[in-house]
Amino acid sequence: MNSPFLNYKALTKGGIISTALAALLYTDPKFSIVAPEYASPSLSVLLSIVLFALCWLLITFLANKFPLYKILAVLGILVIAMLAERLITIENNPITIPAIILFWIGVAYLTMTEFVWKYRLVILFVYGLVLSYYFFLFSTASNYSLNHRLDFANVMLVPIPVFAALWGYEQWRWLVTLKAEKAKAELLLLKSQINPHFFFNTLNNLYGLVVEKSDQAPEVVLKLSNMMRYTIYEGREEVVPLTNEIAYLENYIELHKIRYQQKVDIRFTQQLTEDYKIAPLLFIILLENAFKHGVERMREGAYIQVDLTAERNRIAFTIENNFKPSATEKPVGIGLENLSKRLKHIYPNRHELQIEQQASIYKVHLRIDLS
Repeated sequence: MNSPFLNYKALTKGGIISTALAALLYTDPKFSIVAPEYASPSLSVLLSIVLFALCWLLITFLANKFPLYKILAVLGILVIAMLAERLITIENNPITIPAIILFWIGVAYLTMTEFVWKYRLVILFVYGLVLSYYFFLFSTASNYSLNHRLDFANVMLVPIPVFAALWGYEQWRWLVTLKAEKAKAELLLLKSQINPHFFFNTLNNLYGLVVEKSDQAPEVVLKLSNMMRYTIYEGREEVVPLTNEIAYLENYIELHKIRYQQKVDIRFTQQLTEDYKIAPLLFIILLENAFKHGVERMREGAYIQVDLTAERNRIAFTIENNFKPSATEKPVGIGLENLSKRLKHIYPNRHELQIEQQASIYKVHLRIDLS
C-alpha cells in the first residue's frame, strides 16, 4: 500500500527510532520537554504518550518517503546537539547551536530536496556567515551569557523568511512553467487533430488517377507531398510566413478541384501589404468546413469565396460558401472548437471569430491582431 500509515515496514522503523529517541530524552529528567514541572504525574504521562505517538507517526511518514539512512543522519545531528548540551562541561558550549542549525538544514533537505540542492551554495554561504558570527561572539565574550545566545538566535532566524520567500517564488515559477507546458501540449494536440480524411481521400483519388494513367497524377503527388511536408514540419513552428500559409491553402483548393467531378466556383482573393508571421494551420479548418458542409453536399451550383487581407498588423480572413439546407449538418463541430481553443491560446484578446448563417449561405469572419 502507498499510505504511509499502513506501510508496516515504515511503522516498524518509526517505532524503533521513536523508542530510541524517547529513551534518550528521558535518560535525564531535567531534559524532559514533555510537560512543565508543576504538571501532575497523570498529565505528564498523557503528554508523553501523545508526543511519542506524534513522533512515531512523523518518523513513519518520513521512513515511507525517504531512505532510512537519510533520516538517521538528520536525527543523529539532533542527538549530537542534545548530547553536547548534556555532557560537555563548557558552559554554553559551542557545539549545540551549530548542530541544531545542521539539523534543521537536514530537515529542509528531506522535505525540499530539489530546492535545498539547487541553492546549496547560497544556504551554506549564508549560514557559514551566521556560524562565523556565532564563533566570534563565543570567542570574544568573556561570559557567553543567555543574552548573547538570544542575540545570535535573532541573527540565525533572519535568513529563514528570505529562503521561505525564495521557496514560494520557486513554487510560483513552477506553476507558471507547468501551465505554459500544458498549454503547449494542448496546442500540439489541437494541431494534430486536423482532419486526416482529406489526405486519405486524396490518396484514393491519386490511386484512381494512376490506374487511369492520368497526366494529373504527378501534379497531385507533388501538391500532396508539399502539403504533408508543411503540416509535419512547418506546422510545428510557432509562427510561419503568411505567404506559406496561403500556398498551403492554394494546394488544398487545387487538390479538391481535381477530386470533384462537378464544377465548383472557388475564388481566393488576397491583399497583402506585408508578409506577416502567423500561427500555422488556422485557416485550413475553415476551408475544410466549407468543402465538407457545402461542396460535398451539393450536386451543382456550389461556390466558395475566400478573401484574405493583411495590413496594419492585422489579418482578416473571410470565407463564404453555400450549402443545401435539407442535407446540411451543424457546422459547429470539433473543427471550429479546435480553432477557437487555439485562438484563445495564441491570440488571447487579440482575435475575433464571427459566424453568420442565413438561408443557404454560411459565412465566417476571422480577424487577428498581431500587435
